Amino acid sequence: MALRGSLRAGRMLLCTAGPLARGVCAGAWPPAFGFLFDVDGVLVRGSQPVPAARRAFQRLTDGNGRLRVPVVFLTNAGNCLRSAKAQELSQALGLQVSPEQVILSHSPLELFSQFHQKCMLVAGQGPVEDNARNLGFKHVVTTEALRKAYPLLDMVDQSRRPKELPPPAAGFPTIEGVILFGEPVRWETSLQLIIDVLLSNGNPEAELQDVPYPHLPVLACNMDLLWMAEAKMPRFGHGTFLLCLENIYKKVTGRELKYEALIGKPSRITYFYAEYLIKQQTEKQGWKAPIRRLYAVGDNPMSDVYGANLYNNYLSAQQNQVQAGVKSPQVASTQAKDYLELRKDCSNSVESCKSILVCTGVYRHKDSLPSKTEQWTTETVFHGHRDFCFDPSLVEASYIVQDVDDAVQLAFKKENWS
Repeated sequence: MALRGSLRAGRMLLCTAGPLARGVCAGAWPPAFGFLFDVDGVLVRGSQPVPAARRAFQRLTDGNGRLRVPVVFLTNAGNCLRSAKAQELSQALGLQVSPEQVILSHSPLELFSQFHQKCMLVAGQGPVEDNARNLGFKHVVTTEALRKAYPLLDMVDQSRRPKELPPPAAGFPTIEGVILFGEPVRWETSLQLIIDVLLSNGNPEAELQDVPYPHLPVLACNMDLLWMAEAKMPRFGHGTFLLCLENIYKKVTGRELKYEALIGKPSRITYFYAEYLIKQQTEKQGWKAPIRRLYAVGDNPMSDVYGANLYNNYLSAQQNQVQAGVKSPQVASTQAKDYLELRKDCSNSVESCKSILVCTGVYRHKDSLPSKTEQWTTETVFHGHRDFCFDPSLVEASYIVQDVDDAVQLAFKKENWS
């Protein structure tokens, strides 16, 4: 099975990783907890490290710079390779980060083997083609390649309109699905071409007749409406682009755009994947005590807190089923089966995933530090994705602290860890 193969490959990668994965050092006893760190707004702001980040990792490492507890960097960024993000984090934090410690928004797509042989249109920026191939997709078409093949489709920018009628494109493959990796640079081009592909069932040069529905499979990564960089106010994220795409499709067709999968925080599969990597670190170090608790540190209530709480609810439900002797229900979809396969490999050891919200990114509190996010969530609109219902309890963090260093100290105190 492709999933088992990818899990075995993950083990091999961890066995050959650098000092971060190789030399994790236990404290007085094996750790029973691990950290899931968001990146933007928690560890860095754009290209600049958050000052508290290095202090936090000084607590997390021994005198030789080796981690004392398992750590995964869980980000909704996706416009780079895992190796590039690992290098960026290494420079920001002052220690060597392995690519196998990094989960980008699209990383769990390697589990979706049922699409790996299909011809997929990929949208976003950065090395989207390389990312798709690294995840296992064999036949990839970029929006730029599609635009060059059919230049008459891209008509918003008059300077890019062809001056002469181009010859018909020969041999261009029929597109069988769409992967939305992240926000593109030219939104008008990507929006137009993606809609063309969906309306034409993968043949954008064809004349529009009956609109196919259900449309081609769409897999989307990173649902963040906003994210925090160096600017004083949050910036548009991929969730904003998805909002545009969904509304244009509905306005044109009268029907809802459907997703085959939504990947990245707060999607549950992302936390399954993170737990799996935490488990691999623990096994590599020979720690006998299983990891029981995860602490997810983030700055965005609508993705970091929502996702951690959603996963915590799932873990609690699993524990209750085990205690009651109830078998898990049969799952029909391939994606859900992958969840269960990954969960089985994690040995069901993790019992909770507590959310810690920091005030250095999207979430800010100018005055005294609040004890709850309830007031904040009732005074703002829901920034989560359309397909995730708004439940105020899911955006209420387990703990609120000022920064990531305070978050690490809080977890250490809860765990009685020196």
